[in-house]
Amino acid sequence: MDSQLLLFRRQYYQLVEPDFLAWPPKQLLRDAGVQAWLYKKLFDADGNDRLPPARYQLRVLKPLLAKIEQAIEDPEEDEISDELMTHLSSLISSNLPPEATAVQQKTYVTFSSLPSSSNEVYDTGDEPTVTLLERRHLISGSLTTGFRTWEAALHLGSYLLTPEGSSLVRGKSVIELGAGTGFLSILCAKQLEAAHVTATDGDEGVVEALRENLFLNGLDDEEKVLTSILRWGRGLKGTWVEEDCEAWPYDVVIGADITYDKIAISALVATLRFLFDMRPKLQVVISGAVRNAETFETFRHACLRSKFDVSEVDFQPKPMREQTSLFYATAVPLKILMITRNEATI
Repeated sequence: MDSQLLLFRRQYYQLVEPDFLAWPPKQLLRDAGVQAWLYKKLFDADGNDRLPPARYQLRVLKPLLAKIEQAIEDPEEDEISDELMTHLSSLISSNLPPEATAVQQKTYVTFSSLPSSSNEVYDTGDEPTVTLLERRHLISGSLTTGFRTWEAALHLGSYLLTPEGSSLVRGKSVIELGAGTGFLSILCAKQLEAAHVTATDGDEGVVEALRENLFLNGLDDEEKVLTSILRWGRGLKGTWVEEDCEAWPYDVVIGADITYDKIAISALVATLRFLFDMRPKLQVVISGAVRNAETFETFRHACLRSKFDVSEVDFQPKPMREQTSLFYATAVPLKILMITRNEATI
């Protein structure tokens, strides 16, 4: 299958905004076989049980059909797919929820997680993926933003899919702080061969949604992935964390987009100290979008005051037009920090 079609399909299932989709070229779009493939793989509910929501389908299908129409040079030779036209009509005539309601509803989002070093060409049904149910515009009463996957998690996921990054988690016991939708925890357990993953978040509703996402990905076995509430800043002695760490001694701590709140940073760093007390040789990998440079530096300095060694991972995000697997905006700087305990303090 043409790589441009596979790229388009990956972006579509990740709900990339239509303005940023890599639309297939005209010579492909005018082909009847390609149009049949597009319908079958992107819009046919009988063959795809985790399609994007109807509103998103409509936002993609309208410009797609316009591009097909523009691509046709000889109307007698080339035609527009009846299946695509019929599906457009059914979407337009269906009783779609209002926009304000739609953005609060649970939505399937499927992320392709191809290893960066892989030259293997997958059939579209065989590509490694992580599928989540997200509520992309919901912010809970506790102001948590854990119902969608953010850029820093996708950036860290991209790094973990490299040979260097995957070596951090393969065969290791991993604990994630502020797991949110569970994207990184699921990636580690499902694709990166982590021995065990403990996924934590401070919000009960987020943890419940996380468990649903684990089930979606066939990871509802606590021997592989454990989920629980963990509120930062509280001692870990005598808690479930200590028991879990005894059963699965932690090797790696991961976290993404958990440094944006200056108020929570001292509690986060305290939790890292408690984890280092249990496992002095832990490696901590934190990814953040630097929306506020002062806040990000506050986190870095708090780590240094706690006698942690902090280094920045040399991994730059690709512009979206060059991304081929996980897709995310790069307008805001994205950084990955590697944190260990200073050997002199161990």
